[in-house]
Amino acid sequence: MPRPLPARARICPHCDGFPTVAITTGIRRPDGTRHTLNVTCRACHGTGHLPTGVRESADA
Repeated sequence: MPRPLPARARICPHCDGFPTVAITTGIRRPDGTRHTLNVTCRACHGTGHLPTGVRESADA
């Protein structure tokens, strides 16, 4: 039976692996679409995971 390989990096605890989100501002453009802001996780810098040597700090 094959053994699973260990993960090379931990999933970011701040964004749970979803590093980029689109937030609607509520404003509609003339064509009917909504204006959105793309925001990335500040803890993992938009990668979705933390390197194995990084410890989680309380102020992040």
